Amino acid sequence: MVLDSFSKGRNAWRTRVSVILCSAIIVGLLAGCGDSPSKEDASAKQSSSNASTTEVAPAGQQSAAPSERTITDELGNEVKLPAEVKSVFAPNMEDSLVALGVSPVAQWSNGKLGHFYLQDQLKDVPKIDHSGGLPGPEVLMAHNPDLIVLHAESYAKNGAYENYAKIAPTYVFKNAAGDIEKSLITLGDLLGKSNEAEQAVQAYKQKVSEAKDKLSSVVGDKKVAIIRFAPRGVSLMGGEYFCGYALHQDLGLGMSKLVENKTAANISLEILPELDADFIFVINAYDQGTERMTEMMASDIWKSMPAVKNGHVYEVNNQHWLGSGLIAYEKIIDDTVRLLTSK
Repeated sequence: MVLDSFSKGRNAWRTRVSVILCSAIIVGLLAGCGDSPSKEDASAKQSSSNASTTEVAPAGQQSAAPSERTITDELGNEVKLPAEVKSVFAPNMEDSLVALGVSPVAQWSNGKLGHFYLQDQLKDVPKIDHSGGLPGPEVLMAHNPDLIVLHAESYAKNGAYENYAKIAPTYVFKNAAGDIEKSLITLGDLLGKSNEAEQAVQAYKQKVSEAKDKLSSVVGDKKVAIIRFAPRGVSLMGGEYFCGYALHQDLGLGMSKLVENKTAANISLEILPELDADFIFVINAYDQGTERMTEMMASDIWKSMPAVKNGHVYEVNNQHWLGSGLIAYEKIIDDTVRLLTSK
């Protein structure tokens, strides 16, 4: 009886211990399940974290893809620009294109002669002769431009704009040469090169400022004239275009009364005594004005001029002095400073 009671008590004790142990194991398992997420849960949480990071990332860190846009040119034409301009034709604006780091599909030329001072950069660009006017649409189609830029209103006349606009979007300036800095900024916007345009303009302004400082003590309020000798005649260049703009508007050098508020004025031996200039720059246009230049310079009237007597006549490089763009203007300014401050 004692043994039987002892056996029954031992069995009851074992039962109670087993229950306690099982309860502990179950609690532990439940706790472990609560602390360790499944692989699916972890993956879902990671994806949610990544999505949140993408949503809060600053927009400026991602560059938006370019898109087509419609603008209005200086003649009021609506121009639908492609998302990215890859091939441009802009005759007589090659200087500005090179300044922006852009190579056109074709370049302007007079016969076989292009812009001399740009040929290192444009040596592989085909030339299109403009001596007889703008090339026909069939000529331009062979070069497959996706943007055409005409530098002057005159280029868009007589149906030229309508014909060109059928080939590619065509933007027309009223007169790009009248304000090179402004037209360069516009061209930069058209081509997606606004930063390059701003940098080029700022560099040019710095050069102009430095040149003015160097010239102020030499030139002062004295006047400068630019005489262009060409096969068709001799002209005094005003301050509205090309080298005249660079000297008279940008550098602020005084000009003769003969060309005040004028693009240019014809010069002959009869008018020559009226030329009021202390310094004279001479341009032999495309090396084709030699005969007229020789004839005028051999005359007594020429030799009697104060600028000639004082040795203040300088023949300059027609290649960039007849150029239109900041690259040409910088070369013109370098020449002007060098020649006028050398004595």
